Amino acid sequence: MSGTTTTKSGSNGRLITREDLQAAYAQVMGEGEATARAAAPRGLAIAGAVGILVITLAFLAGRRRGRAKSAVVEIRRL
Repeated sequence: MSGTTTTKSGSNGRLITREDLQAAYAQVMGEGEATARAAAPRGLAIAGAVGILVITLAFLAGRRRGRAKSAVVEIRRL
């Protein structure tokens, strides 16, 4: 192994430089960020809907349990 940062590519014999790698990395990361930005509103909407569903289910489960444990008290006048 030599201590250089360039290697020969298989297609045209041109040396791949550090700048080539950085440009390719920046292009891939830019595409990923664009995809993430496009998907963010949909993800937030889904997360919000799931959160509301969980809160509703917890409320209904607590309400049902409260009814089962509560005693019926009858008040009579003497």
